[in-house]
Amino acid sequence: MINVVQIGCGKMAKYTMRYVFEKGSKIVGAFDMDPNLIGKDIGQVIEGEDKKVLIEDVSKLEDFLVKNKPDIAIIATMTFLNDISDVLRVCAKNGVNVSTISEEAFFASNSNPNLFKEIDVLAKANNCTISGVGYQDFAWGNLVAVLAGGSHKITKIKGKSSYNLEDYGMAPANAHGAGFTPEQFEKEIASIDNISNEERRRLIENREFSPSFMWNTVGWIADRLGLKIKSINQKCIPLLAEEDLYSETLGMTIPKGNATGMSAIVSAECSEGIRIEAECIGKVYTAEEFDVNEWSVFGEPDTTITINHPATIELTCANAVNRIPDIIKAPAGFISTSTMDIATYKVKSLDE
Repeated sequence: MINVVQIGCGKMAKYTMRYVFEKGSKIVGAFDMDPNLIGKDIGQVIEGEDKKVLIEDVSKLEDFLVKNKPDIAIIATMTFLNDISDVLRVCAKNGVNVSTISEEAFFASNSNPNLFKEIDVLAKANNCTISGVGYQDFAWGNLVAVLAGGSHKITKIKGKSSYNLEDYGMAPANAHGAGFTPEQFEKEIASIDNISNEERRRLIENREFSPSFMWNTVGWIADRLGLKIKSINQKCIPLLAEEDLYSETLGMTIPKGNATGMSAIVSAECSEGIRIEAECIGKVYTAEEFDVNEWSVFGEPDTTITINHPATIELTCANAVNRIPDIIKAPAGFISTSTMDIATYKVKSLDE
């Protein structure tokens, strides 16, 4: 049986922990920093019977890893690599594999290469594998690779995906500027794009760059298809409320004219003559809005696939769990799923 430790016990852990049990594996420890969660049995999080595993403060994580030697950790906390670096170091130092839904971890080598290399070296030294997984792996990565595999010639790949920030907690909401005034959005988010390529490279080298989700996705797609990116840019545009809109995640009403989130558009030119354009729209939805994921491959032939109402949370968590055997058997290091086989449904238990 594969023993799993859950790090981050919020909205996503409700699914990842249940999926682990239902795939024949076991949650042996759970950690968070929220005092409202610490001390609860994980059964309360997954809305089932008690599992006799209490959520502990994340400060006790390393002692737990040393004593219990779990096979893998699922990290479901923050978006950016800088924010989860300490937890990644603790796992790598103790030889514990990692499946993380941190969006930047999906292809962190193109947005935070120095930290990526540091963790990669540490994981290799302790013979474990760290990988970014989730909705990106399914809907923005492998799905595109499958479409490309049916093409004779490709001139452009274009994607657009939307998701409701209400489903994901405070970290993504803040990263998308939800609730910000237009002036605050310009200062804290949009200004990062109004710089030269040289200045962006300096930010990336200094671990100060805040990539949109599609920055890392475009890097993944290029890597999977064997393309070499020669230039890449992103632009973040605020999406403003047309009327007052209440956000349960923010615990506030977003006033008319303030940002409900943003659209982030990443464009890359590849040496092979292929252009990749990817847009992600993350915002607090109105009652009429719903998730959409659409990708097109242009060339010979043109192909488009559209998924309306994707269950983004469940797809994220199912991929994180389905990838567990792939991560365990992958080479040691900080490994992108772009180098792994396509994610597959696990008919048998994970250890099989």
